[in-house]
Amino acid sequence: MKILNEALNQYIHPETFPLAIKMAKKGEPLPEKIKRPVKDLEVEVATCQGFSLVRRYGWSLAIFGEDISCPLTKVAFGFEKEVKYFTDGLACEGMYTVSQETGKKTESEVPKFGYKEYESIWMAPVGRANFTPDVICLYGNSAQVMRFLTAALYKSGRYLVSRSAGRIDCADIVIETMKTGRAHYRLPCYGDRIFGLTQDYEMVFAYPFGFSDALIEGLEGTHKGGVRYPIPSFLRFQAQYPEKYQKLAVCWKKKGGE
Repeated sequence: MKILNEALNQYIHPETFPLAIKMAKKGEPLPEKIKRPVKDLEVEVATCQGFSLVRRYGWSLAIFGEDISCPLTKVAFGFEKEVKYFTDGLACEGMYTVSQETGKKTESEVPKFGYKEYESIWMAPVGRANFTPDVICLYGNSAQVMRFLTAALYKSGRYLVSRSAGRIDCADIVIETMKTGRAHYRLPCYGDRIFGLTQDYEMVFAYPFGFSDALIEGLEGTHKGGVRYPIPSFLRFQAQYPEKYQKLAVCWKKKGGE
């Protein structure tokens, strides 16, 4: 984790802490110095809000079903049953889709865990995590995410394909990453922007923790190849100035500088 954290800071220069995320099974003992939202903060949180608390404050959080305020997250992460109201598209209709039928199609594609498959979500900054994560996630601007993307493709080539629906991005970040075993980039969803305070310029890159060595190699290799962040600007050109400025230069060329 230390090597990964150093590589992310060296090659990506993130504005907020990269996240280490683990899905914990029932009975797994909590790591030391990890906070519970309801117990320690006296509030229920949305999962994206938890991400933001970790990446902005540097805290470690363990979020159980009873800590979550977002109904959609509870369904996707299997903390509550996938009831007919959800599967029929009624939670989507009129807000994200034109009809119940189209909402049903959207809900059917939301990545999901089985009911009670996991007990809690653990999250911590990569450099401070005292558990082995399932997923690594970084919020950054489009240039930083592009650097991640080039690193992810360094050994495999081809294109990296991602998908988004503008909602429940926590499920995309965690569940889809774990189920597909692939790296991907995401547009933060509407709720992430409202409750996680994610900014308009931010995007997300997520990948399975087991891909870390290959990603580090990709970051190092593309950096040596000249693909870097901050993006270097081409500055070896001669500027063109307004006519009045150019007349000043003409004065120096005249005899006496008049």
